Order: sequence, then structure tokens, then C-alpha cells
Amino acid sequence: MIVILFRVLILIAITLLVYTVFEYYRNPQRRLRIAKANQTFYFLDEANNSKKNLQLVYKGCLFEGEKYLGATEQSFEVVTIHIIAHDPLDLRGITKDDLYFIEKEILIRYPFAVIEWKHPIDQLVLPNNNN
Repeated sequence: MIVILFRVLILIAITLLVYTVFEYYRNPQRRLRIAKANQTFYFLDEANNSKKNLQLVYKGCLFEGEKYLGATEQSFEVVTIHIIAHDPLDLRGITKDDLYFIEKEILIRYPFAVIEWKHPIDQLVLPNNNN
């Protein structure tokens, strides 16, 4: 009887271990950290949840965007996105073209959005570039 109980406990432990490893590799925050370390582009967002901020990494800099819902001609959509850089020191080497690339990627996902950059990025971006 004890041997059977011990085998069941081992089976439960192995199942829990496999599940934990699987969830670790699926974790989007882990992918975000890897993209930051490799200085690649990664976009993390829940498009169906307008209350959850979007996060993206580009050239090793982590950006976060606050989404605001508003009315368009047809429906309610995300109409404003405020973007900040978590660590302004990571902005070293980011050019206007890089910021325009980020805007283009966001506008692909949110075509009705007006993108507003927060300090210090707003000093680099020209006004009226939110097309």
C-alpha cells in the first residue's frame, strides 16, 4: 500500500514539474527579457484588454504604452496611447527612424490611435507625426 502511494506521489511530482517548465517557457515576460537582452523587437499586448498596458522592446529599450479607449465613427476603439521608456538611459542610440518604426508597429495593431510620447522621447519626436 505504501509503495502504491509513493508511486502516485512521484507521478504527481513529475506532472507538476513538467507543468512548471512548460509555463516557464510560455511566460511572455520571459520573452520580453530575452528580447531586451538580444536587442531585438518584441511586442507584448493583450489586444482584447484595453485596460492592460502594452509593452515592447526595441534595440534593448523597454517601452510601455498606456491605452485609452474612446469613440470613433463606427465603434469604441483605442484612440490614444501614451508611451514611456522605463529606463531613459536605454534610449542611447535610439533615432527618430526607430521611433517612427515603433509608431508604425503600434498603428498596425491600433489604426485609430494617436501616439503621444512622454518625456524625454517627446523632445526628439517632431509634433504632428502621428499619421
